[in-house]
Amino acid sequence: MAHKIKFGTDGWRGEIAEDYTFENVRRCTQGFASYLVHKGKQGQWIVVGYDKRFHSENFARAVAEVLVGNGFNVYLTDGATPTPIIAFSVVNRKAAGAVNITASHNPPTDNGFKVRDEHGGAIPPDGLQEIENLIPPSEEQAKRAVFDEALSGGKVVIFDPAPAYIEHLKDLIDLQPIKDAGLNIVVDAMWGNGAGWFTRLLEGGKTRITEIHDTRNPIFPEMKRPEPIPPNINVGLETTVKLGADVLLVTDGDADRLGLGDEKGNFINQLQVYALLALYLLEVRKQRGAIVKTLSTTSMLEKLGKLYNVPVYETGVGFKYVAPKMLETDAMIGGEESGGYAFRGNVPERDGILAGLYMLDMMVRLQKKPSELIDLLFSKIGPHYYDRIDRSFSGDRASREQSILDAKPEKIGGLKVTGLNTLDGYKFLLEDGGWLLIRFSGTEPIMRVYCETTHKEAVPSILQDGLKIAGLS
Repeated sequence: MAHKIKFGTDGWRGEIAEDYTFENVRRCTQGFASYLVHKGKQGQWIVVGYDKRFHSENFARAVAEVLVGNGFNVYLTDGATPTPIIAFSVVNRKAAGAVNITASHNPPTDNGFKVRDEHGGAIPPDGLQEIENLIPPSEEQAKRAVFDEALSGGKVVIFDPAPAYIEHLKDLIDLQPIKDAGLNIVVDAMWGNGAGWFTRLLEGGKTRITEIHDTRNPIFPEMKRPEPIPPNINVGLETTVKLGADVLLVTDGDADRLGLGDEKGNFINQLQVYALLALYLLEVRKQRGAIVKTLSTTSMLEKLGKLYNVPVYETGVGFKYVAPKMLETDAMIGGEESGGYAFRGNVPERDGILAGLYMLDMMVRLQKKPSELIDLLFSKIGPHYYDRIDRSFSGDRASREQSILDAKPEKIGGLKVTGLNTLDGYKFLLEDGGWLLIRFSGTEPIMRVYCETTHKEAVPSILQDGLKIAGLS
């Protein structure tokens, strides 16, 4: 019986050779091709790109064969390419969509299959469900061309997506002040697609860049997975202190997420980075517009929204919710707790490269180091503290969900519970404006317990209470 392919928060991911096989990649591609045909896109161009994981370039060729077999033309990237650049290439080349072979921040055993629409953004949940429904039960039902014949016949065009993206950046940011600032920057590319990009964009001035983990190694040594959070970034933080650097920039495996470390070797968490980026656009760039956030990210954004009189919209977790809302509201910025941020003027896709450049620009314009930027942020909206625990689980998900609903706690971490949001998971609202969220991962058999509060000392007890409510303690 054929493996049932399920699309999660951001496409389909699986374990290489177990369920992530050439057969299933071809089936998945056939589902996407059928979806595009139903949308009247037959005969148009599709961008196909990939990351540095095991066999990614070969899986991408298999995708190209099926797309051509279904009457589409393919722009295939000439090497491993950051997700945001693949997304930009869709718009730049007026393509009908994209397939990206990447498992982003997953463990090294995994690979993935992301799809994007004509805007370069995530396809909404109803579209993903339609694609899933159109995936055939067997590989024999996937129409295929021969790759070399498609290439020689002009149905597959291999291209370099970098020059157009670099030219596009000039419309979004002036890089010269960063080049001239004399910053000492450490970049951790996490063995992934972000390698070489900050060096390429910022070389030629006084600013110095040291890159680590900048070659291809699909087992991701010195980290559990290429996700830009501790403990995966500990080597980067240690290198920052050792070199006396001003900042650590970390891009995940496909470079759509950004992690940040300060000049003292401290991790600046994803919620703080999102708030800093919003403050940068509002205060430094004097932009105005909507802020789109998932329910698992920071309530600091609501406070900034009130302070600068801009609307804030909350969505479910995943860019399949964020991207459509950004397009609907012409949002200034959109983002999520995992460290992915998208910006107006760019495609509605997470861009770890542009986010990193914006953070450097904020440092240069305000003449502040990262720890001083956090002080500035907290001086405006007060301090906020965050943490997250991920735990694998087994057994029946439905019964776990029911037990969470039945818990009805009056207090969590000593703080009164003021409400419950079930938009995506179980978000208990707390009296200080903070929250506890219990949520099932959309890509792995994991439960996540997150919290944010204005009481630093309450973080451990909030998380422990969350584990008890989730049945994980």
